Amino acid sequence: MDILLVEDNKRISEFVVKGLEECGFFVSLAENGTDARSFISQKNWNIILLDIMLPDIDGIELLQFIRYKKINTPILVLSALGEPDDKVKALDYGADDYLSKPFHFKELIARINALTRRAKLDYSVSGNILQCDDLILNPDQHKVERSGKEINLTLQEFKLLKLLMENKNKVIPRTQILDTVWGINYDSNTNVVDVYISYLRNKIDTDTSHKLIATVKGIGYIIRTKE
Repeated sequence: MDILLVEDNKRISEFVVKGLEECGFFVSLAENGTDARSFISQKNWNIILLDIMLPDIDGIELLQFIRYKKINTPILVLSALGEPDDKVKALDYGADDYLSKPFHFKELIARINALTRRAKLDYSVSGNILQCDDLILNPDQHKVERSGKEINLTLQEFKLLKLLMENKNKVIPRTQILDTVWGINYDSNTNVVDVYISYLRNKIDTDTSHKLIATVKGIGYIIRTKE
């Protein structure tokens, strides 16, 4: 497995590279955003480990660059910025998971494995167009439309909607949504799920009498077809 590590702190990069190589991973190191952008454009990576605070192009700009280029490589942010707003911002700009420094190496490995498993699963079912009444989601084109009108979603909104539509008419617990969309061991006390459900409702259920997304109090959320 080819991993790109984007990290300017030598102490941290040496620790991570050594540990990953001992676990059998092939690791390339970019010590700044400019080099990282070059590495990203040169080949397909299995996963990118990305620091936010870099000396030139910061991690958020790199996230935007990667997703603008429609590169779907899983991205795990490794950052000393541990506030909820920092995490939400990174996830909103396209990160798949967020691990605050300092971290335990075993947790890093677990998150890498979880992200690559999910990436393989997404790839295996990506050709399936999902539909719930007049709402259509095309995974291959990263496209969503309702009643023929295209709806622009962020990456995390898209993942959340995809999970709901794959399980339409079934209640999805908040913990399952957190695990699938944001990664293992994400803070269970966060309200990020409720925030993103609100985002989806504003984009999908605003201009219609039939609301698709419903709250199941004390459990989670469901996307329902008309009865």
